[in-house]
Amino acid sequence: MNYDCGKIAIIGGGSWATAIAKIVVEHTGHIGWYMRRDDRIEEFRRLGHNPAYLMSVRFNMDNVYFSSDLNEIVKKYDTLVFVTPSPYLKNHLKKLKVSLKDKFIVTAIKGIVPEDNLVCSEYFHQVYDVPYDNIACIGGPSHAEEVALERLSYLTIGCSDNDKAEAFCEILSSEYIKTKTSSDVVGIEYSSVLKNVYAIAAGICSGLKFGDNFQAVLLANAVQEMSRFLKVANPSVDTNVTDSVYLGDLLVTGYSNFSRNRTFGTMIGKGYSVKSAQIEMEMIAEGYFGTKCMKEINRHLHVNMPILDAIYNILYERISPQIEVKLLTDSFR
Repeated sequence: MNYDCGKIAIIGGGSWATAIAKIVVEHTGHIGWYMRRDDRIEEFRRLGHNPAYLMSVRFNMDNVYFSSDLNEIVKKYDTLVFVTPSPYLKNHLKKLKVSLKDKFIVTAIKGIVPEDNLVCSEYFHQVYDVPYDNIACIGGPSHAEEVALERLSYLTIGCSDNDKAEAFCEILSSEYIKTKTSSDVVGIEYSSVLKNVYAIAAGICSGLKFGDNFQAVLLANAVQEMSRFLKVANPSVDTNVTDSVYLGDLLVTGYSNFSRNRTFGTMIGKGYSVKSAQIEMEMIAEGYFGTKCMKEINRHLHVNMPILDAIYNILYERISPQIEVKLLTDSFR
């Protein structure tokens, strides 16, 4: 392994960004950290922890260089870990005047860039000319809250350049983080979007008072649906969806109380409108945006995706959850 990740910066200020910052700084002793709000940075410095997310995770302020200037961070750092909600990525990058071509881009964004309908690796490549060999993604079952508590978690680093994937694995590895590499960047990214959609479905069914028996059938069908999609959308890779980066991430997002997508779905199942659920949560459920993007992508691919279709109808066509889930129950085996 010859690649050196150099100086590493985190782009984003949410819970997953905070968890990744914790992991990285424990290994490197220093990180750059871009947050868009100066008031949030000042409060972070004063308190020694993120004032809004994972407040139990404390940082030594001597080890963190904060900036609300994205161009400054991109200039100073070699590896950039993007951990912003996918709907906001374009807006952050609009401020960018510095080239990303020679940077190692790691995306921990489990979503699709809206309107462009591109997974993040494709977006960085097509819009910012970053070579695919310089783009990696982080996947796997990994709720930020459990990482913060140092509960054992498994992460997969996807990159077409295995040396770079191995180097970043080394940065993340610890007693509570186990890592492995993969070359299936696009497959990991698509599956991390779809599992959010399926977690909303699981939440809706929970809100409708379906039990654990049906939840298991729902997620079993979701795995099959994910597999069908990946075979068509990512035909060059023979994806084994039973690997933890695909199936494990789906299961934890579908079942865990830490899952904001499941929580969002549960509220919809209980009768909340989409807008009222979003307001009450105060956190972004990526699956809401991912549902629309995946529906639009699948208009061209024509994969049989009844769960995706049902969640799209509930969220965007305002069709009753009871009606859509009844149709699903009749189609499941």
